[in-house]
Amino acid sequence: MSTPPPFDRVYVDCNLATMNAAPNDPYGTIHDGALATTGNHISWVGPRSELPGHRKPTCSLDGAWITPGLIDCHTHVVFAGNRADEFEARLEGKSYEQISREGGGILSTVAATRAASLEDLVSQSLPRALALRQSGVTTVEIKSGYGLDLESELKMLRAAKLVGEAADMSVVATCLGAHTVAPEYRGRPDDYVEFLCETLLPAVRAEQLASSVDAYCESIAFSPAQVERVFKSAQDLGFALKLHADQLTDLGGAALAARMNALSADHLEHTNEDGVKAMANAGTTAVLLPGAFHFLREERVPPVDQLRKHGVPIAIATDCNPGTSPITSILLAMHLATVHFRMTPSETMHGTTTAAARALGLGDRGQLKVGQRADLAMWSVDHPRDLSYWAGNNPLIHCAMAGRD
Repeated sequence: MSTPPPFDRVYVDCNLATMNAAPNDPYGTIHDGALATTGNHISWVGPRSELPGHRKPTCSLDGAWITPGLIDCHTHVVFAGNRADEFEARLEGKSYEQISREGGGILSTVAATRAASLEDLVSQSLPRALALRQSGVTTVEIKSGYGLDLESELKMLRAAKLVGEAADMSVVATCLGAHTVAPEYRGRPDDYVEFLCETLLPAVRAEQLASSVDAYCESIAFSPAQVERVFKSAQDLGFALKLHADQLTDLGGAALAARMNALSADHLEHTNEDGVKAMANAGTTAVLLPGAFHFLREERVPPVDQLRKHGVPIAIATDCNPGTSPITSILLAMHLATVHFRMTPSETMHGTTTAAARALGLGDRGQLKVGQRADLAMWSVDHPRDLSYWAGNNPLIHCAMAGRD
Protein backbone atom coordinates (compact mmCIF):
# COMPACT_ATOMS: atom_id res chain seq x y z
CA MET A 1 0.00 0.00 0.00
CA SER A 2 1.36 3.42 -0.96
CA THR A 3 2.04 5.96 1.76
CA PRO A 4 -0.44 8.86 1.77
CA PRO A 5 1.04 12.23 0.85
CA PRO A 6 2.25 14.23 3.87
CA PHE A 7 -0.35 16.97 3.69
CA ASP A 8 -0.52 19.35 6.65
CA ARG A 9 -4.06 20.53 5.85
CA VAL A 10 -6.71 19.57 3.33
CA TYR A 11 -9.68 21.75 2.36
CA VAL A 12 -12.72 19.93 0.97
CA ASP A 13 -16.39 20.68 0.23
CA CYS A 14 -15.27 23.78 -1.63
CA ASN A 15 -15.15 25.34 -5.08
CA LEU A 16 -11.84 26.62 -6.38
CA ALA A 17 -11.11 29.66 -8.54
CA THR A 18 -7.56 28.63 -9.41
CA MET A 19 -7.04 31.63 -11.76
CA ASN A 20 -5.39 29.26 -14.24
CA ALA A 21 -7.43 30.66 -17.10
CA ALA A 22 -8.90 28.39 -19.77
CA PRO A 23 -10.50 29.51 -23.07
CA ASN A 24 -14.04 29.20 -21.73
CA ASP A 25 -13.32 29.72 -18.05
CA PRO A 26 -11.17 32.70 -17.03
CA TYR A 27 -11.44 31.71 -13.37
CA GLY A 28 -9.98 28.22 -13.81
CA THR A 29 -12.93 26.79 -11.88
CA ILE A 30 -12.93 23.46 -10.09
CA HIS A 31 -16.33 22.63 -8.61
CA ASP A 32 -16.44 20.27 -5.62
CA GLY A 33 -12.71 20.61 -5.34
CA ALA A 34 -10.03 19.96 -2.78
CA LEU A 35 -6.82 21.77 -1.94
CA ALA A 36 -3.97 20.57 0.26
CA THR A 37 -1.08 22.44 1.80
CA THR A 38 2.25 21.27 3.09
CA GLY A 39 4.34 23.75 5.00
CA ASN A 40 3.78 27.14 3.40
CA HIS A 41 3.00 25.87 -0.10
CA ILE A 42 0.11 24.33 -1.98
CA SER A 43 0.80 20.63 -2.45
CA TRP A 44 -2.35 19.38 -4.21
CA VAL A 45 -5.23 20.97 -6.16
CA GLY A 46 -8.02 19.23 -8.03
CA PRO A 47 -11.47 17.66 -7.91
CA ARG A 48 -12.25 16.11 -4.54
CA SER A 49 -13.00 12.80 -6.23
CA GLU A 50 -9.36 12.58 -7.29
CA LEU A 51 -7.85 13.51 -3.94
CA PRO A 52 -5.31 10.84 -2.93
CA GLY A 53 -5.36 9.26 0.49
CA HIS A 54 -4.39 11.85 3.00
CA ARG A 55 -3.78 12.49 6.63
CA LYS A 56 -5.89 14.75 8.77
CA PRO A 57 -6.61 17.52 9.62
CA THR A 58 -9.28 18.05 7.00
CA CYS A 59 -11.28 21.29 6.84
CA SER A 60 -14.76 21.26 5.31
CA LEU A 61 -15.83 24.59 3.84
CA ASP A 62 -19.49 23.75 3.19
CA GLY A 63 -19.47 24.86 -0.43
CA ALA A 64 -17.46 28.08 0.01
CA TRP A 65 -15.08 29.33 -2.68
CA ILE A 66 -11.31 29.46 -2.34
CA THR A 67 -9.33 31.97 -4.38
CA PRO A 68 -5.69 32.91 -4.15
CA GLY A 69 -5.10 35.48 -1.45
CA LEU A 70 -5.66 38.86 -3.07
CA ILE A 71 -2.72 41.15 -3.83
CA ASP A 72 -2.89 44.93 -3.46
CA CYS A 73 0.03 45.96 -5.64
CA HIS A 74 -0.04 49.77 -5.18
CA THR A 75 -0.61 51.40 -1.80
CA HIS A 76 0.62 54.24 0.38
CA VAL A 77 -0.70 52.65 3.57
CA VAL A 78 2.03 54.06 5.83
CA PHE A 79 1.52 57.74 6.64
CA ALA A 80 0.51 60.01 9.49
CA GLY A 81 -2.24 62.58 9.69
CA ASN A 82 -5.44 63.16 7.78
CA ARG A 83 -6.43 65.16 4.69
CA ALA A 84 -10.18 65.30 5.00
CA ASP A 85 -9.86 69.08 4.87
CA GLU A 86 -8.50 68.84 1.32
CA PHE A 87 -11.35 66.52 0.41
CA GLU A 88 -13.70 69.25 1.54
CA ALA A 89 -11.72 71.90 -0.40
CA ARG A 90 -11.99 69.90 -3.61
CA LEU A 91 -15.72 69.61 -3.13
CA GLU A 92 -15.79 73.38 -2.79
CA GLY A 93 -14.08 73.78 -6.15
CA LYS A 94 -10.31 73.54 -5.78
CA SER A 95 -8.39 71.16 -8.04
CA TYR A 96 -5.81 68.62 -6.89
CA GLU A 97 -3.11 70.54 -8.79
CA GLN A 98 -4.12 73.84 -7.13
CA ILE A 99 -4.01 72.32 -3.66
CA SER A 100 -0.58 70.83 -4.41
CA ARG A 101 0.84 74.09 -5.69
CA GLU A 102 -0.41 75.90 -2.58
CA GLY A 103 1.66 73.64 -0.34
CA GLY A 104 -1.05 71.12 0.43
CA GLY A 105 -1.39 67.71 -1.04
CA ILE A 106 1.55 65.43 -0.50
CA LEU A 107 3.51 68.02 1.48
CA SER A 108 0.87 68.25 4.20
CA THR A 109 1.20 64.52 4.78
CA VAL A 110 4.99 64.88 4.67
CA ALA A 111 4.87 67.28 7.61
CA ALA A 112 2.70 64.93 9.68
CA THR A 113 4.77 61.88 8.79
CA ARG A 114 8.06 63.56 9.64
CA ALA A 115 6.67 64.58 13.04
CA ALA A 116 5.47 61.07 13.91
CA SER A 117 7.66 58.64 15.80
CA LEU A 118 8.16 55.17 14.38
CA GLU A 119 5.74 53.80 16.97
CA ASP A 120 3.11 56.41 16.14
CA LEU A 121 3.51 55.78 12.43
CA VAL A 122 2.96 52.06 12.91
CA SER A 123 -0.05 52.56 15.19
CA GLN A 124 -1.70 54.96 12.73
CA SER A 125 -0.99 52.76 9.69
CA LEU A 126 -1.80 49.34 11.11
CA PRO A 127 -5.62 49.75 11.05
CA ARG A 128 -5.45 50.45 7.30
CA ALA A 129 -3.40 47.31 6.70
CA LEU A 130 -5.77 45.26 8.83
CA ALA A 131 -8.72 46.57 6.84
CA LEU A 132 -7.04 45.40 3.64
CA ARG A 133 -6.36 42.02 5.25
CA GLN A 134 -10.01 41.76 6.20
CA SER A 135 -10.98 42.26 2.55
CA GLY A 136 -8.92 39.26 1.47
CA VAL A 137 -5.48 40.81 0.88
CA THR A 138 -2.53 38.63 1.87
CA THR A 139 0.20 40.52 -0.03
CA VAL A 140 0.43 44.31 -0.03
CA GLU A 141 2.88 46.70 -1.62
CA ILE A 142 3.65 49.68 0.62
CA LYS A 143 5.46 52.76 -0.65
CA SER A 144 7.42 55.40 1.18
CA GLY A 145 7.27 58.94 -0.21
CA TYR A 146 5.84 60.98 2.65
CA GLY A 147 9.21 61.52 4.33
CA LEU A 148 11.35 63.02 1.56
CA ASP A 149 14.42 63.22 3.80
CA LEU A 150 16.78 60.45 4.75
CA GLU A 151 15.58 59.83 8.29
CA SER A 152 11.87 59.96 7.50
CA GLU A 153 12.02 57.83 4.36
CA LEU A 154 13.93 55.12 6.22
CA LYS A 155 11.44 55.41 9.09
CA MET A 156 8.54 54.83 6.70
CA LEU A 157 10.13 51.73 5.23
CA ARG A 158 10.90 50.34 8.66
CA ALA A 159 7.28 51.03 9.62
CA ALA A 160 6.06 49.16 6.54
CA LYS A 161 7.90 46.05 7.69
CA LEU A 162 6.51 46.30 11.20
CA VAL A 163 2.97 46.89 9.92
CA GLY A 164 3.21 43.77 7.78
CA GLU A 165 4.38 41.69 10.70
CA ALA A 166 1.63 42.98 12.95
CA ALA A 167 -1.07 42.40 10.33
CA ASP A 168 0.35 39.00 9.28
CA MET A 169 0.67 40.10 5.66
CA SER A 170 3.43 39.78 3.12
CA VAL A 171 4.78 43.28 2.41
CA VAL A 172 6.63 44.37 -0.71
CA ALA A 173 8.27 47.67 0.19
CA THR A 174 8.92 50.34 -2.44
CA CYS A 175 11.01 53.49 -2.05
CA LEU A 176 9.08 56.43 -3.49
CA GLY A 177 11.47 59.19 -2.54
CA ALA A 178 10.69 60.74 -5.93
CA HIS A 179 7.10 61.43 -4.91
CA THR A 180 7.47 65.19 -4.93
CA VAL A 181 10.30 67.63 -4.32
CA ALA A 182 11.11 67.92 -0.61
CA PRO A 183 10.31 71.34 0.87
CA GLU A 184 14.00 71.95 1.63
CA TYR A 185 14.69 71.66 -2.09
CA ARG A 186 11.85 73.87 -3.31
CA GLY A 187 12.89 75.34 -6.67
CA ARG A 188 15.88 72.96 -6.86
CA PRO A 189 14.43 69.69 -8.15
CA ASP A 190 17.69 68.57 -9.76
CA ASP A 191 19.49 68.93 -6.44
CA TYR A 192 16.79 66.81 -4.81
CA VAL A 193 17.20 64.17 -7.51
CA GLU A 194 20.93 64.15 -6.73
CA PHE A 195 20.10 63.57 -3.04
CA LEU A 196 17.90 60.63 -4.01
CA CYS A 197 20.56 59.08 -6.21
CA GLU A 198 23.59 59.71 -4.04
CA THR A 199 22.18 59.43 -0.52
CA LEU A 200 18.70 57.97 -0.10
CA LEU A 201 18.77 55.03 -2.49
CA PRO A 202 22.17 53.74 -1.33
CA ALA A 203 20.96 53.95 2.30
CA VAL A 204 17.78 52.03 1.51
CA ARG A 205 19.81 49.37 -0.29
CA ALA A 206 22.34 49.13 2.56
CA GLU A 207 19.55 48.29 5.02
CA GLN A 208 17.62 46.20 2.47
CA LEU A 209 14.46 48.09 3.34
CA ALA A 210 12.88 47.98 -0.14
CA SER A 211 13.02 45.84 -3.25
CA SER A 212 11.81 48.42 -5.75
CA VAL A 213 11.92 52.13 -6.52
CA ASP A 214 9.01 54.22 -7.78
CA ALA A 215 8.71 57.82 -9.03
CA TYR A 216 5.93 60.25 -9.87
CA CYS A 217 6.38 61.38 -13.46
CA GLU A 218 4.07 64.37 -13.75
CA SER A 219 4.09 68.12 -14.36
CA ILE A 220 3.62 68.76 -10.61
CA ALA A 221 6.36 66.29 -9.68
CA PHE A 222 9.30 65.05 -11.80
CA SER A 223 10.12 65.29 -15.49
CA PRO A 224 10.89 62.18 -17.57
CA ALA A 225 14.58 63.15 -17.61
CA GLN A 226 14.67 63.44 -13.82
CA VAL A 227 12.86 60.14 -13.41
CA GLU A 228 15.25 58.44 -15.80
CA ARG A 229 18.20 59.62 -13.71
CA VAL A 230 16.61 58.19 -10.54
CA PHE A 231 15.81 54.94 -12.30
CA LYS A 232 19.32 54.48 -13.65
CA SER A 233 20.73 54.91 -10.16
CA ALA A 234 18.13 52.49 -8.81
CA GLN A 235 18.98 49.88 -11.43
CA ASP A 236 22.69 50.20 -10.65
CA LEU A 237 21.82 49.37 -7.03
CA GLY A 238 19.73 46.34 -8.02
CA PHE A 239 16.24 47.72 -7.43
CA ALA A 240 13.22 46.79 -9.54
CA LEU A 241 11.30 49.74 -10.99
CA LYS A 242 7.70 50.99 -10.91
CA LEU A 243 6.28 54.30 -12.14
CA HIS A 244 3.35 56.63 -11.46
CA ALA A 245 2.72 57.41 -15.12
CA ASP A 246 0.42 59.65 -17.17
CA GLN A 247 -2.16 60.25 -14.45
CA LEU A 248 -2.83 63.93 -15.09
CA THR A 249 -1.00 64.56 -18.37
CA ASP A 250 0.74 62.53 -21.07
CA LEU A 251 4.46 62.98 -20.46
CA GLY A 252 5.30 59.66 -22.07
CA GLY A 253 5.50 57.96 -18.69
CA ALA A 254 4.28 54.59 -19.92
CA ALA A 255 6.87 54.52 -22.67
CA LEU A 256 9.55 55.58 -20.17
CA ALA A 257 8.57 52.77 -17.82
CA ALA A 258 8.76 50.31 -20.70
CA ARG A 259 12.12 51.61 -21.89
CA MET A 260 13.53 51.17 -18.38
CA ASN A 261 12.06 47.65 -18.09
CA ALA A 262 9.86 48.64 -15.16
CA LEU A 263 7.67 46.01 -13.59
CA SER A 264 4.65 48.28 -13.88
CA ALA A 265 3.30 51.63 -14.99
CA ASP A 266 0.49 52.84 -12.74
CA HIS A 267 -2.54 55.13 -13.28
CA LEU A 268 -2.23 55.61 -17.10
CA GLU A 269 -5.34 57.76 -17.65
CA HIS A 270 -3.54 59.84 -20.30
CA THR A 271 -1.34 57.14 -21.84
CA ASN A 272 -1.37 57.06 -25.63
CA GLU A 273 -1.36 53.94 -27.80
CA ASP A 274 2.36 54.15 -28.48
CA GLY A 275 2.91 53.93 -24.74
CA VAL A 276 0.63 50.91 -24.54
CA LYS A 277 2.53 49.21 -27.36
CA ALA A 278 5.82 49.91 -25.62
CA MET A 279 4.49 48.35 -22.42
CA ALA A 280 3.34 45.28 -24.33
CA ASN A 281 6.74 44.85 -25.96
CA ALA A 282 8.58 45.29 -22.67
CA GLY A 283 6.29 43.07 -20.60
CA THR A 284 5.38 45.96 -18.30
CA THR A 285 2.16 45.47 -16.33
CA ALA A 286 -0.53 48.16 -16.21
CA VAL A 287 -1.75 48.95 -12.70
CA LEU A 288 -5.08 50.77 -12.77
CA LEU A 289 -6.24 52.69 -9.71
CA PRO A 290 -10.00 53.24 -9.85
CA GLY A 291 -10.13 54.61 -6.32
CA ALA A 292 -8.12 57.69 -7.28
CA PHE A 293 -10.13 58.06 -10.49
CA HIS A 294 -13.34 57.93 -8.46
CA PHE A 295 -12.18 60.15 -5.61
CA LEU A 296 -10.82 62.86 -7.90
CA ARG A 297 -13.92 62.64 -10.11
CA GLU A 298 -11.75 62.18 -13.18
CA GLU A 299 -13.34 61.88 -16.59
CA ARG A 300 -10.56 60.43 -18.74
CA VAL A 301 -10.59 56.65 -18.44
CA PRO A 302 -7.35 54.66 -18.82
CA PRO A 303 -6.99 53.04 -22.27
CA VAL A 304 -8.42 49.70 -21.18
CA ASP A 305 -9.43 48.63 -24.69
CA GLN A 306 -5.94 49.32 -26.01
CA LEU A 307 -4.37 47.46 -23.09
CA ARG A 308 -6.57 44.48 -23.93
CA LYS A 309 -5.86 44.79 -27.65
CA HIS A 310 -2.10 44.71 -27.16
CA GLY A 311 -2.12 42.06 -24.46
CA VAL A 312 -0.85 44.17 -21.56
CA PRO A 313 -1.66 42.50 -18.20
CA ILE A 314 -3.98 44.73 -16.16
CA ALA A 315 -3.71 44.82 -12.38
CA ILE A 316 -6.08 46.60 -10.01
CA ALA A 317 -5.03 48.18 -6.69
CA THR A 318 -6.52 50.41 -4.02
CA ASP A 319 -3.86 53.17 -4.14
CA CYS A 320 -4.75 53.59 -0.46
CA ASN A 321 -3.49 57.06 0.44
CA PRO A 322 -4.69 60.10 2.40
CA GLY A 323 -5.13 62.55 -0.45
CA THR A 324 -6.58 60.90 -3.52
CA SER A 325 -7.75 57.38 -2.63
CA PRO A 326 -8.70 56.85 1.03
CA ILE A 327 -9.84 53.31 0.29
CA THR A 328 -8.99 50.30 2.44
CA SER A 329 -10.94 47.58 0.62
CA ILE A 330 -9.59 45.77 -2.42
CA LEU A 331 -13.14 44.57 -3.05
CA LEU A 332 -14.31 48.17 -3.42
CA ALA A 333 -11.44 48.83 -5.84
CA MET A 334 -12.56 45.83 -7.90
CA HIS A 335 -16.14 47.11 -7.93
CA LEU A 336 -15.04 50.59 -9.01
CA ALA A 337 -12.98 49.07 -11.83
CA THR A 338 -16.09 47.39 -13.22
CA VAL A 339 -18.19 50.55 -12.93
CA HIS A 340 -15.73 53.21 -14.10
CA PHE A 341 -13.43 51.23 -16.40
CA ARG A 342 -15.97 48.64 -17.58
CA MET A 343 -13.65 45.80 -16.69
CA THR A 344 -15.25 42.40 -16.31
CA PRO A 345 -15.43 40.59 -12.97
CA SER A 346 -12.93 38.01 -14.19
CA GLU A 347 -10.55 40.79 -15.25
CA THR A 348 -10.72 42.31 -11.78
CA MET A 349 -10.03 38.89 -10.25
CA HIS A 350 -6.95 38.47 -12.41
CA GLY A 351 -6.14 42.10 -11.67
CA THR A 352 -5.85 41.32 -7.97
CA THR A 353 -4.20 37.91 -8.34
CA THR A 354 -2.17 36.93 -11.40
CA ALA A 355 -1.59 40.41 -12.85
CA ALA A 356 -0.98 41.96 -9.43
CA ALA A 357 1.64 39.31 -8.66
CA ARG A 358 3.31 40.10 -11.98
CA ALA A 359 3.26 43.84 -11.19
CA LEU A 360 5.34 43.07 -8.09
CA GLY A 361 7.63 40.56 -9.75
CA LEU A 362 6.26 37.73 -7.60
CA GLY A 363 6.12 34.41 -9.39
CA ASP A 364 5.21 32.37 -6.33
CA ARG A 365 1.63 33.54 -5.76
CA GLY A 366 -1.55 34.64 -7.51
CA GLN A 367 -2.83 31.19 -8.52
CA LEU A 368 -3.98 28.01 -6.86
CA LYS A 369 -1.49 25.48 -8.14
CA VAL A 370 1.08 23.11 -6.71
CA GLY A 371 4.22 24.89 -5.59
CA GLN A 372 2.63 28.30 -5.06
CA ARG A 373 2.55 29.92 -1.64
CA ALA A 374 -0.48 28.78 0.31
CA ASP A 375 -1.98 32.27 0.52
CA LEU A 376 -5.69 31.54 0.39
CA ALA A 377 -8.89 33.55 0.67
CA MET A 378 -12.18 31.78 1.42
CA TRP A 379 -15.49 33.35 0.51
CA SER A 380 -19.19 32.83 1.14
CA VAL A 381 -20.32 33.58 -2.41
CA ASP A 382 -22.20 31.82 -5.16
CA HIS A 383 -19.48 32.65 -7.70
CA PRO A 384 -16.23 34.70 -7.74
CA ARG A 385 -17.95 37.34 -9.89
CA ASP A 386 -19.84 38.32 -6.73
CA LEU A 387 -16.64 39.83 -5.30
CA SER A 388 -16.73 42.77 -7.72
CA TYR A 389 -20.52 42.92 -7.97
CA TRP A 390 -21.26 44.07 -4.46
CA ALA A 391 -20.25 47.51 -3.17
CA GLY A 392 -19.75 47.60 0.59
CA ASN A 393 -20.28 43.89 1.17
CA ASN A 394 -17.48 41.68 2.47
CA PRO A 395 -18.15 37.93 2.14
CA LEU A 396 -14.70 36.88 3.36
CA ILE A 397 -14.78 33.88 5.64
CA HIS A 398 -11.10 33.45 6.33
CA CYS A 399 -7.57 34.01 5.01
CA ALA A 400 -4.73 31.53 5.29
CA MET A 401 -1.29 33.09 5.05
CA ALA A 402 1.53 30.84 3.79
CA GLY A 403 -0.40 27.81 5.02
CA ARG A 404 -1.08 29.29 8.46
CA ASP A 405 -4.61 29.77 9.74
